[in-house]
Amino acid sequence: MKNQLKKIALVLITLAFASCSNDDNQTNTNELDGLTKFKEVVEGNQTIEFYSPKGALSQGYNDIKFRIKNNETNQYITDAQVEWMPKMHMTMMTHSCPKSEVVKAATGNLYEGYIVFQMAQNETEYWDLTLDYSIDGEEHSLIIPIDVPATAKRVVSSFMGSDNVRYVIAYIDPTSPKVGMNDLKVGIWKMQDMMTFPMINDYTVKIDPRMPSMGNHSSPNNVNAQQTAVDNFYIGKLSLTMTGYWKINLQLQNDLGTIVKGEEITDSVTESSLFFEIEF
Repeated sequence: MKNQLKKIALVLITLAFASCSNDDNQTNTNELDGLTKFKEVVEGNQTIEFYSPKGALSQGYNDIKFRIKNNETNQYITDAQVEWMPKMHMTMMTHSCPKSEVVKAATGNLYEGYIVFQMAQNETEYWDLTLDYSIDGEEHSLIIPIDVPATAKRVVSSFMGSDNVRYVIAYIDPTSPKVGMNDLKVGIWKMQDMMTFPMINDYTVKIDPRMPSMGNHSSPNNVNAQQTAVDNFYIGKLSLTMTGYWKINLQLQNDLGTIVKGEEITDSVTESSLFFEIEF
């Protein structure tokens, strides 16, 4: 009887450990839902895995996540201190772009942030990403070549405003537009210097979506994008009445009410000099 009880206890303990192991594996699997790996880098005894919703980087706004694996233990590191710096190497200069800080996800193994590439790579000019991280007091630094191809539609603009400030404005959402009302998300930054691009506060992004192929008609009930306190992005409402190609004409208005870029659409002005493009 005692031997039988011992066997039962041993089975229960084994099942418990198996359950915990499965839960851990499930957690690691679930944190990658909706993400696709686009790059993997081995540095010493660590492997860094990069993920994004679209499985690649591209010109414009990019939501990026990554995790760091200890190759000796096959475990992911959850307490690293990480900083990054994207750089575009042009023929005559090097500059960075708007980016967030790297933060650790509340649960799981992922670190996350965003980078806004305001221009695409070409045959002679290219981007790389400097990643500096510390694990248990040990410092690491590596420069990672990255591919940033051009987008087919305009989703980001870098321009000099009438106030002599250079701005970057990027389209973020909707990533999958639909007929009807869409939540619009936009980011705005200024170039403080070649490596520093702080977010712009208290501006307004006026929007006027038009279909050039359909008499340049607009749509009803659009709402200009205003800054939110949640993440400092600009949120509005984008009304799309049918599928096809849309040009979202923009006017950027500063905190004093002055338009620093873009034109109002009239019978004689059919498009703004500042716009995004979508097609669905």
